[in-house]
Amino acid sequence: LLLVGGTVQAGDALRVGVEGAYPPFSWKESDGSLKGFDIDIAHEVCKRLGRECVLVEQEWDGMIPALLANKFDLIVASMSITNKRKKKIDFSFPYRVSIGQFIGAKSKNLKLFNADDSVNRNGFNGVRIGIERATTYDNWIQAKVPNADIAYYDSNEAMYLDLKAGRVDAIMTNPMKAFLRFLSKPDGAGYEVVGPQLAEEEYFGIGVGIGLRKGNDALLSRLDVALKSMAKDGSLERFAKKIFPFTIHPLD
Repeated sequence: LLLVGGTVQAGDALRVGVEGAYPPFSWKESDGSLKGFDIDIAHEVCKRLGRECVLVEQEWDGMIPALLANKFDLIVASMSITNKRKKKIDFSFPYRVSIGQFIGAKSKNLKLFNADDSVNRNGFNGVRIGIERATTYDNWIQAKVPNADIAYYDSNEAMYLDLKAGRVDAIMTNPMKAFLRFLSKPDGAGYEVVGPQLAEEEYFGIGVGIGLRKGNDALLSRLDVALKSMAKDGSLERFAKKIFPFTIHPLD
């Protein structure tokens, strides 16, 4: 994207930073092509802005520095909109939610929530919960049920192994990835989601958005228009349903 006098020039390519290693949102096929929900979003946004879409792979840890160094113009990489990140870059209207959910063994008949979806603190008694360290899920647990019996993990893989082995009764994680990697597989046959999807902004942010350098207000406005129109006309839902059996974009 070339900027002349601070304005976007029609017809220029948009260089989009993507991770390419975060399925189901972004992954690389054996032929080198990039696929996933984020990739669909990137291509559709460029199309609606009348720009050629040039995907630039970037490791996660260097995503914001690379944007600020002008390696690309946008970040479409399932980046949650947080106050810390907003100090460095701007974000578009969110194109998908950032949520958490409990997954547990059906045989446990867990009652972690009441009928009105409020937290049932007594239901956590005697229940061992697995979560990854330093996550939004841990923040939620500490605020809502600080006395819960928690087992901390450094990886999703170890957490799922312990769930299957019965060393934890439930885990708290991303329900989108949980469905794809576990609940929809033979290994997940004896497990289920427990309680509602949790999306309190205080703990999970306002969702995932497209990142861009500050000072590009005209481009930001056009991104917002494109994403809102994609939500309204069903495009976001269509992209999600290619992967998930449920909608993952914000409802308003």
